[in-house]
Amino acid sequence: MKDSFSDRCYQLLKKVPAGKVTTYGELARALNTKAYRAVGQAMNKNPHAPLVPCHRVVCSDGTLGGYAYGATKKMKLLRSEGITVKANKISDFKEKLYTFRA
Repeated sequence: MKDSFSDRCYQLLKKVPAGKVTTYGELARALNTKAYRAVGQAMNKNPHAPLVPCHRVVCSDGTLGGYAYGATKKMKLLRSEGITVKANKISDFKEKLYTFRA
């Protein structure tokens, strides 16, 4: 049985360690697609949170983006992992960004 697109997103996202974030675009690239909006939809429907840490997925400019449980909860989870958020944006975004490239 083939994994769904969402399942492939979740498996990949589990590789992002605490203290790091990735983007919808990074996940899409790692899945060999440009469907970053579909990645966002998969994150929004994630039935495995927080085991699959969709709170670690942010926009490509470092802003938080959406979260099914609300922006306040997303910010709280990120801060508990040592990520600083100021004005709805990840501080030191480039240093915190996790990419899937070899």
